[in-house]
Amino acid sequence: MSDHTPPSDPGTSPGADHGAAPPLPARDVVPFREAVRAWFLISLQTFGGPAGQIAVMQRTLVDERRWIGQRRFLHALSFCTLLPGPEAQQLAIYIGWLLNGVRGGLVAGTLFVLPGVVALLGLSAIYIGYGETTAVVALFTGLAPAVVAVVAQAVVRVGKRALGTPALVTLAVVAFLALTALRVPFPLVIAAAALVGWGLGRWAPGRMHTAGEGDDADAPAPLIPDDALHHERPSRGHALLVLGFGLVAWSVPLGLVAAMTGLHSVFTEQGLFFSGAALVTFGGAYAVLAYVAQKAVEVYAWLAPGEMVRGLALAESTPGPLIMVVQFVAFLGAYRDPGSLNPWVAAVLAALLTTWVTFVPCFIFIFLGAPYVERLRGNAGLSAALTGITAAVVGVIANLAVFFALHTLFAETAATDLGPVRLRLPLLDTVRPVQVGIMAVAAVLLFRLRWSVLRTLGVCALLGLTASLVSLPVT
Repeated sequence: MSDHTPPSDPGTSPGADHGAAPPLPARDVVPFREAVRAWFLISLQTFGGPAGQIAVMQRTLVDERRWIGQRRFLHALSFCTLLPGPEAQQLAIYIGWLLNGVRGGLVAGTLFVLPGVVALLGLSAIYIGYGETTAVVALFTGLAPAVVAVVAQAVVRVGKRALGTPALVTLAVVAFLALTALRVPFPLVIAAAALVGWGLGRWAPGRMHTAGEGDDADAPAPLIPDDALHHERPSRGHALLVLGFGLVAWSVPLGLVAAMTGLHSVFTEQGLFFSGAALVTFGGAYAVLAYVAQKAVEVYAWLAPGEMVRGLALAESTPGPLIMVVQFVAFLGAYRDPGSLNPWVAAVLAALLTTWVTFVPCFIFIFLGAPYVERLRGNAGLSAALTGITAAVVGVIANLAVFFALHTLFAETAATDLGPVRLRLPLLDTVRPVQVGIMAVAAVLLFRLRWSVLRTLGVCALLGLTASLVSLPVT
């Protein structure tokens, strides 16, 4: 490997890699065509949210193919979790970059979302065309309560991993109350959590809890050794190149749309909003949905609260990141406010633009940051900030579960203001018994029987259809 080592970069300290294995060769670690096939097969299995997607990559890339080791996989995952946006897709970009350079990262990240983009476009069109029919209403009667149970399961799963000490539990509770009762802006909650985590790591490290895993001792050595560094060293020139190409790729489509439709069109509003969301939404899909739901429903009125739940149900049932639900939001918002365009053309344009501005930053973050992260192994401050963010994300997801439950299980809610505290409480006499029953079934399937998300959604959809057939109230 050493004969492939590039010359020393003057912008990097000569001793930065002391004690590390030689860099990876400046070529494909695996044949590019083989890597493309592998990423395509992975893209067809990425159901079940971030946990399921990461598990698919773990099984395929670490356990079966041994292209990457366990420690290296977790190191990359930790970095991606720290970034705003969908960590599973960013992990795919990172590993693709490790295996085949920039083209590997582009292919891995694009294939990871492509099946979901196509599927959700079709489902969004079906929802617009047939969403008011009895069959579709009944279908969502089953899916929406199941989503409440799915999000509750996410709270439990992330909580078990993230809340290892009383200090972190407190951080999660404070984040939940700040969002639910005080309406503190989401980015501010995440920034404060990172600062608290960094402070705890610096002055009270015993109150932090981290865990990691290594490879099975009997497993064959991975193609990418855990201690090997990528051949591409961090430098100012590399950073400027990535930023330049990335900003052009992000801004040109958005600028063209703004020029053609105006600065105040729904397309420009959505493009700017979801661009901003991509930069500030830390903590994965469920965390970003709390922010998107609040703005898309209460500020922009692109869709109704119940429709946000339905969009998540559709995203849960398609491959790819759950953040793909923003495509559904954009589709509905533009269809209902198309300006001078045909509503269907407007909806497709808005959905594709939103998808573009949501995922382009993911590539920029990885290509910009990965060379540095390769040389920041075990940075204590970074790890502590990440731990604080992850703890707060538990509270963020719990806030999302409450939002969905209120608008799914009750027909009406009422706002209550008590000084700085602003709560939205359900009107108990408007409870929807069918939805409550289906949510209970979904909870049993997920928590007790440990069924997959996709299988649970299928059963609950059938329960919604059955309730409609026997004339139970489903609205």
